[in-house]
Amino acid sequence: MNLELRRIIDQVSRDKGIDKELLIGAIKDAIRSAAKKKYGPRMEIEVEYRDDTGEIEVFQYKEVVGEVTDPQSQISFAEGRKLDPECEAGDSLGIKMDAAAFGRIAAQSAKQVIMQRMKDAERDLVYDDFKDRKGEIINGIVQRLDPDGIIVNLGRTEALLPPSEQVPREIYHKGERIRAYVLDVKRQTRGPQIILSRTHPNFLMALFEAEVPEISESIVQVLGCAREPGSRSKIAVSSRAADVDPVGACVGMRGARVQNIVQELRGEKIDIIPWHPDPAKFATNALSPAQVSRIVLNKGSQSMEVIVPDDQLSLAIGKRGQNVRLASRLVGWKIDVKSESKYSKSLKEGYLSLLRIPGVGEITASLLHEAGFTSARDVAETTVEDLIQATGLTEKKAVSIISSAQEMGRSEAAKSEGEAATEVQEG
Repeated sequence: MNLELRRIIDQVSRDKGIDKELLIGAIKDAIRSAAKKKYGPRMEIEVEYRDDTGEIEVFQYKEVVGEVTDPQSQISFAEGRKLDPECEAGDSLGIKMDAAAFGRIAAQSAKQVIMQRMKDAERDLVYDDFKDRKGEIINGIVQRLDPDGIIVNLGRTEALLPPSEQVPREIYHKGERIRAYVLDVKRQTRGPQIILSRTHPNFLMALFEAEVPEISESIVQVLGCAREPGSRSKIAVSSRAADVDPVGACVGMRGARVQNIVQELRGEKIDIIPWHPDPAKFATNALSPAQVSRIVLNKGSQSMEVIVPDDQLSLAIGKRGQNVRLASRLVGWKIDVKSESKYSKSLKEGYLSLLRIPGVGEITASLLHEAGFTSARDVAETTVEDLIQATGLTEKKAVSIISSAQEMGRSEAAKSEGEAATEVQEG
């Protein structure tokens, strides 16, 4: 029986990957708990395990005294000398007990403690295994479909793919293989909870890293990603080697590499964009295949006006604004796309509004326009210092122009409010 216990410990340790000493410690704790349950909590118990024989030895420790007042914790000097002829009063004497005498209830308690310790150890092992896998792609089998999400079998444990991390219109069935991104690993009392995602931009980036050797070798870098999962994505790439085309490396021979990723994402369109340190050039690349005529940057507000030929406007904006929306997210700037005709009209209207500022003639209007003030509103919102620096006007002239522009703005606003009120009355 003792050798059988040793065999069980070795097998559980090997099959479950649980440290042998942890199992032995659990068994010792369980037997100690069972003994105290049977004989009382005040009993001082020590449990030893002999690895060579697999034997469990249980000792009850009692204090050697001249007169016993508490039989549960004390032993008389005479009785103590029978067990150990060399014992003295005050010694703590270990008395070997029969482990089988603990009874059925105590044995059941021991079994529960052992099972719980094994479960805790398994949970810790699973958590330790997966906590460092955040950011990786993982493969699993769809186990069941719950209201909380798709339960994925990873072998040693389960993971959850919540509805918020599922690609719209993707449907999975029980037993189907699934590939996903490890978004988070949480330690919980019921065991580690592994959260998966198929919508996160990092999932797309990880797919490229797995598919493109130049990325995994750090020759090509992925410097940005914007996704509308299941529909379209844009990914920005750059090369550290002059002789390696980053876009070509990601596309692969005859488009094989990017097609593998598109297939994994079930038809999601992917635009691979050359990254550029200049925001204007990067935005031009990101809006492709649309052609860009010019770009007006506002670094203060991190926004830009992108001017395109009239016949390129719908292509630049994309279906329901998707192309410009993804480009804006990828570049990190607010992008406003305008056609050349609309831009020319707004420039003309802005120039005329400058001419309407009291005290501003054609020469001053042209000076303001060339300095980047495209309308009277721009002038009204600037500071005297900025206006002087941009145009070279005198302080007196700058103060006068800004004051006139602000007064003009208030007057036009009051006029608009009056017209709106008249329309309401007439209605």
